[in-house]
Amino acid sequence: MGMYQQHALKGASAVELVVALYDGILRFLYAACDAVDRGDETARRNQVKRALDIILHLQARLRMDVGGRPAQALSDFYASIFAQILQASQGASKAKFLHAIQCVQNVRDAWKQVALTPAMNPPPQQIPPSQENGIDSRRWSA
Repeated sequence: MGMYQQHALKGASAVELVVALYDGILRFLYAACDAVDRGDETARRNQVKRALDIILHLQARLRMDVGGRPAQALSDFYASIFAQILQASQGASKAKFLHAIQCVQNVRDAWKQVALTPAMNPPPQQIPPSQENGIDSRRWSA
């Protein structure tokens, strides 16, 4: 992760960081699709490796000891999406990449909802108010 990204994410909550990582997976998978269109095998492999690295990071950070069934479901999801992306890359299949993208997007959107639910994830006081999607985080401050 570049320094500018680390700086930009410094004030983000744990859930917002997860959403940012999912955004990274999506960005690399779209880039892999573009590489398939261009017939650029090296670029496709590089983009796939970057997406898989994020999935491995997310998998490694799961707290199976305290996460219970949701953690197990996420672990299964990561294993499944990892395999899907490998298959898409091996077959240079844009359709398979797009299917993986849709799966990742669905789970990413679920995380985003968690991030927007104050009770689940109260924003830290020091973060400047966000105007993203018209959401003003100031109204969540205690």
